[in-house]
Amino acid sequence: MGRVSVFLHSQADAGEVLLGFVAAPGGFGTLDELFEVATLIQTGKIKNFPVVLFGIEYWSPLLAFLRESVLVNAAISPRDLGEILVTDSPAEAVAHIQRCATEQFGLKYVPRAPAKILFERGA
Repeated sequence: MGRVSVFLHSQADAGEVLLGFVAAPGGFGTLDELFEVATLIQTGKIKNFPVVLFGIEYWSPLLAFLRESVLVNAAISPRDLGEILVTDSPAEAVAHIQRCATEQFGLKYVPRAPAKILFERGA
């Protein structure tokens, strides 16, 4: 049982360090992470934490279940589902996380020059 508490504690700490959560299509581990983050947001342990689900077709059946069963039975609120962005666009996902980070932390996005030492090329 001690290992589970350490795992959940590290996830709560991640919300204090990370700027958002992006889930790509995956299995039980992905679902576990997604629902852990959703629970931490719902219980107020982390706040203003963007959640992005990448892959509209993949996530649609899960979201339908959440709306048609879990929400209808008042196990979650409409706000809980409203916190999730579902997209197929990497640019939209990045823009959403950047927008949330700048609003929450007062950050400003400044593009960086390519690092010559890492053989990067400019965009």
